[in-house]
Amino acid sequence: MAVEDTPPPPPPSSSTDTIIPFKSGTLRATMAAKKGSNEGKLAKSTGKAAWIAGTTFLILVVPLIIKMDREAQLVELEAQQASLLGAPSAPQLK
Repeated sequence: MAVEDTPPPPPPSSSTDTIIPFKSGTLRATMAAKKGSNEGKLAKSTGKAAWIAGTTFLILVVPLIIKMDREAQLVELEAQQASLLGAPSAPQLK
């Protein structure tokens, strides 16, 4: 079997065709920071604040929601078992 020779891709025609390597932060924040503008600093600090808020939510709030859901399921199961056994049901809270 013969290996076909393929020509290398042509070099970029302008500076806008170059590939920007991935770095931490958003592309917009990275590009704005390269320009040295205040918008770059604002975008970077906003991204950091969003990261902190999102991480805090995942660590503190999501386990609380899961715990509350399990508790509600347990109360519902106990009420169902009590009704099957013929015990008087607890008064419903309105």
